[in-house]
Order: sequence, then structure tokens, then C-alpha cells
Amino acid sequence: MFGKRTDTPTKTKPEAPASQNAPKPKPSAPKAEAAIPEQRTTKPAKPRKPAAEPGVTKIDDRSDEYYRVKTMVFNALIDTIDLAQLAQLDADSAREEIRDIVVEIISIKNVVMSISEQESLLEDICNDVLGYGPLEPLLARDDIADIMVNGAGTTYIEVNGRIERTNIRFRDNAQLMNICQRIVSQVGRRVDEASPICDARLLDGSRVNVIAPPLALDGPTLTIRKFKKDKLKLEDLKQFGSISEAGAEVLRIIGACRCNVLISGGTGSGKTTLLNSLTAFIDPGERVITCEDAAELQLQQPHVVRLETRPPNLEGTGAVTMRDLVKNCLRMRPDRIIVGEVRGPEAFDLLQAMNTGHDGSMGTLHANSPREALSRVESMITMGGFSLPAKTIREMIVGSIDVVVQATRLRDGSRKIISITEVMGLEGEVIVTQDIMKFEVNGEDSNGKIAGAHRGMGIGRPRFWERARYYNMEKELADALDALEAA
Repeated sequence: MFGKRTDTPTKTKPEAPASQNAPKPKPSAPKAEAAIPEQRTTKPAKPRKPAAEPGVTKIDDRSDEYYRVKTMVFNALIDTIDLAQLAQLDADSAREEIRDIVVEIISIKNVVMSISEQESLLEDICNDVLGYGPLEPLLARDDIADIMVNGAGTTYIEVNGRIERTNIRFRDNAQLMNICQRIVSQVGRRVDEASPICDARLLDGSRVNVIAPPLALDGPTLTIRKFKKDKLKLEDLKQFGSISEAGAEVLRIIGACRCNVLISGGTGSGKTTLLNSLTAFIDPGERVITCEDAAELQLQQPHVVRLETRPPNLEGTGAVTMRDLVKNCLRMRPDRIIVGEVRGPEAFDLLQAMNTGHDGSMGTLHANSPREALSRVESMITMGGFSLPAKTIREMIVGSIDVVVQATRLRDGSRKIISITEVMGLEGEVIVTQDIMKFEVNGEDSNGKIAGAHRGMGIGRPRFWERARYYNMEKELADALDALEAA
């Protein structure tokens, strides 16, 4: 059978007894068993399922006995199968091969299971060998935003803004490390003792971070920021209450009339989701180039070029940084440049791009307020080794960035766009900003959810009014601002 070790003969079946009254002969051991550990009989006793721990979300309700049988069958499979030949098969053929061998092992080991239990076992072992093992049921759920694995025995998830512990477990840290290596190798990266920190992504764009021993003391730590299968749009953010109807209209105009936008917020505040939403208003005829550490943006335009950084190789060479990508973008005739996350000296190159005809460029960065976001951009440029006076850097910022959109995750777990702020200019050496819209907290309801409203700040005409007029959107902008004032 293709996929088994070549020195393993084909399986044979025991002969049926001559009659019902005759003593049942002991089945002859098939030759394939030579590659399988010592035979033991597993009884179908109904094991007691462990009681769920307090505060633990029960996702996996299988018993300890099930896992004992699974470990035995899995070890026998690894001893039997030829992994080198299995790797040459496509995914469907490899699954069929594994299932055939596991069914044979179950028969040889005299494991008695129901059809549903056997099907679960087959699926689990296929996931262990070819997929992401115990992570598969979590990755299949669309309501989970984050998966956090702190060693083989501890897994947390984030659902509806709340972190919950689950009873998902791995066989041991070796299995968890194998899954981490399988994930990062799909995008050409590696994680081991020599390179224990790695940023990667799943094939659907979900962001992955791995930190392995010896840096992680309790076993490999895996964090996955999941993407929803259905891409969120600005309409969805309105339904979730993240932004009001009028605020969403202002954001639509900002995206469509090619304002340079910086999206600021803390970890898990929804920056990437908001950036994806704003890119929906880019004209289909524009050439858009994205630069990311781990490609996760999901643009819908037809003309998109996606670029991704590369870490150094084993010799410490060959790295391609975010700054390298942003600088190269300028030679690729972009209409807009979108940087997934600004975190270093590439801020200087992004500002230059925004200020040299690439209007409508966007980026995200970590900051707790619009003013702090602008200060961070200045700090990134300074730390990048650019010996420029502070006033010159601030003039670049004022001449490049039009709008800062602040996203925040509130204490009830909800994500809100709490302000839309435009950069007005420079007074002396101080950057002047003004809020177009802010989210005002009014308290909380009986369910502990924060109540509030998005309100306009009564500024009349924003600085980008003329840009909106150029794109024939001044009437829509005026109506949206009036609606914000009336909220």
C-alpha cells in the first residue's frame, strides 16, 4: 500500500471460524504487525468523563480513555507509515491512505468502538498528521477572534471580546511544536531553538505568532489572530455599533477622496479590520501596493500587489525589511501604498510617499490617542537614524497625514471607533489637530455594555473639504457632518 514502509508486507485478514459452536481460533497476526507495537486489547468500557473545571469552556468532551486509545493508534501509525512517501501525495490521497492504515490498526489491536467514535478518531489522527491537530475545531469556528496556546495543556480563546479558557489540549509539547513548525513552514519561515520567535500566517491570512523554548519557559506559545470567513465591511461595523451611520459616511468619503489616513489603536482594537473596510472605497482602476510583515489584508480591488517582509536565513543574511518594501514601492508606479503596520524607520519612507503624489495611502500603528500616534511617527523617524530637526519631521507629518482614525477596545470587550481627527498644521513646533467626531460614553446598560454615541464636534468645514469638492463629494460630506451634529 503506497504510504506504508516498503518493507511492510500487505495486510491479511484472519479466517472466519468453521462453525458457531467451535472454539474461536485466535486470529493470525498479519505480517504488517511487525511494524506495529505489541498488541493489546482495548475494551469498550464506557469511561467516566472528567468533570469540567470551573471557568473552563468545554469544547472537547472526549474522555481520557479515548485519548489513551488515540495515542496508542497514533504511535502505531507513525511506526507503520512511510512519511517520506506520504509527503508526495496530495491532501485527499494522503487522508485516504492514513484512514486505511488506521482502520487496519484498529482491527489488529482489537479496539472496539462505535462508528461515530471511530470516525472521530480517524478525523483526529488525520488532523494530527496533516493538519493543525487540536486547533482544528477552534479554527473552524467563525466567532473566535483569537486563539492563545500557552504550552500543551493550556488553551484560551477570545469570543465577543472576552477571554475564556478551553479544555483543548495537546498530547505534549512536542506535538504542539510540530504544529507550530508546520504552520510557519507553509510561508517559508522556521521556528526552533536557534530562531525561537516567528511571525507567520495561516493560508486564510490569519496572523500567527510563535515563541518557542528556551524563551517560552512553559512550552511553545502560539497566538493566532483569526480572520472571519466573511470579510467585514463598513456596513457590518455600523451594525455592531462600532461607528454611527453618519460617522461611517464620513469615513467612506475620507477613503474615496484619497485622504492620507493613519489608523491608530491598541492591540486587538480592530485596526486591521477598519483598514480593510476603508480600502473598499478605493477606485477599482487604481494600482494598490500593500506592504506587511505577515500578509493579512484582504483587498477586493482587481489591481493589488501584495508584498511581505522576509526574516534572515540561518547565516543571518537575506532579510527584507518593511523599509526595503516601502522604498521599492516607489519604483512600482503605485497609486496608493498601504502599510499593514508602521513600527519602525519605514515611517519616513511612508511619509515621503504620501507627500510625493501617492495620495490615499494608509497605514496602522499602535497608539492610544491621535496625538500619541503622531508623536510615535516622529519617534520612529528619529530612532531610524535620520538626523533631522524635530520641526522638519513635524512639517513632514503635517504635510503628509490628513486624518487619524482612533480605534479602541472598551472594557466591556466591544470595539469602537472613538474619534476621527484631522491634522490641521503646525503652530510654532506644535502639531495642531481637531476632532471631527468623538464617541462619548454615557454609562452602561443592565448587561454591563457601555452605552454612548458618536457626536460631531461642530467644526464646520474640515481641512479636506476642498479635496471632497474635487471629487464631487462636498454635498455628501456636508450632510454627514450635519447628521453627526444632530446625533
